[in-house]
Amino acid sequence: MRNDENDTIGSSSPRRSALETLLAFAQLGLTSFGGPIAHIGYFRAEFVERRKWLSEAAFADFVALCQFLPGPASSQLGFILGMSRAGLLGGFAAWLGFTLPSAVALVLFAYGVSQLGDVAHLPWLHGLAIVAVAVVAQAVWGMAQSLCPDRERATIALAAMILTLALPSAMGQIGAIVGGGLIGWLLLPQRAAPASSPISTGFIGPRAGLASLALFVIVLIGAPILAATTGAHWLALFAAFYRSGALVFGGGHVVLPLLQQAVTPPGWIGPDAFLAGYAAAQAVPGPLFTFAAFLGAAMREPPNGWEGAILCLVAIYLPSLLLLLGVLPFWDAVRGRSAMRAALAGVNAAVVGILTGALYTPVWTSAIFSAADFCLAAAAYLLLVFWRTPPWIVVLFGALGAAAIDAFGRSLT
Repeated sequence: MRNDENDTIGSSSPRRSALETLLAFAQLGLTSFGGPIAHIGYFRAEFVERRKWLSEAAFADFVALCQFLPGPASSQLGFILGMSRAGLLGGFAAWLGFTLPSAVALVLFAYGVSQLGDVAHLPWLHGLAIVAVAVVAQAVWGMAQSLCPDRERATIALAAMILTLALPSAMGQIGAIVGGGLIGWLLLPQRAAPASSPISTGFIGPRAGLASLALFVIVLIGAPILAATTGAHWLALFAAFYRSGALVFGGGHVVLPLLQQAVTPPGWIGPDAFLAGYAAAQAVPGPLFTFAAFLGAAMREPPNGWEGAILCLVAIYLPSLLLLLGVLPFWDAVRGRSAMRAALAGVNAAVVGILTGALYTPVWTSAIFSAADFCLAAAAYLLLVFWRTPPWIVVLFGALGAAAIDAFGRSLT
């Protein structure tokens, strides 16, 4: 179903300002716990259901595009949503608002400000994981209703779920997306929905898109060569984090082994500090790629501190944004073709299956350990779906509820 008021996504309007976009995503950057799959659920609840910035069909198209590209899918999705609302400046405002809260928190942790200790066993943190179950469940149910309305697409979703659970890696996810697109192209040409509203990309035309793709390749190849030639440590850091951001599929957790191989063997950061930073990254909202800010701040030699954090954060995000800007000018033309719409219908069904598999693992398996956990997750789902409670209030409810359950359990022992 299309929103009539969004006939041209990203069209200019006094109400659609970059500041509005920045504030909206900053709120999510402060409250979006649970990892990239949960972030998609938060975005859908905020911008499709509550704010009605875009239609379900347009949102699904954006999710499908981000699943195709390497890099942090939730951050790329946020960039597109901001761009569709307020142009290129809105895209950067969305990225900044969503990224900055967790990046700042992790830099402060690197400076030794945080005294949380072993964050993995904090009751309130467990409550945030429980809320993520409700958020992902809401997204799966809502997207399934519109993207899997018939038995063919429901079957594609089920097959994608099984594949991603059987192959819990980036390859399983990529295989599900490619397979869903192929099946959709072959079997769904008569059932594909019309292309959703076009994206207004401002001055990002085909030439700028091709230049962005060329820059992506030049930096990927040239930065390591330049770093080896000059011996500049900051260039070596930039090249390592850029390569990690360019070659990762499947979200934040997949980038961790790449980062570990990049920073610990050269002695840039110790393994204990790496693991401590990773634990802290689980305790903050927003994208896991902001772990790069901690690593940059905690480096043993300059650039470190705030300078290192900014360098590493920009380096790890730059390739995914260059790819996104390179593909977007051609996306409307590609998805406007009937064969591509059929393929996208299959891809969107596969994305529902991927989200359903992620609802089970890691979201459910890492959060629901008891009947009390299940009841808290059900209450959070009730608040989100039936009471239309803003997600940040549900996050607070989950944190306080888990802390209360833990305190009650301790009082009985």
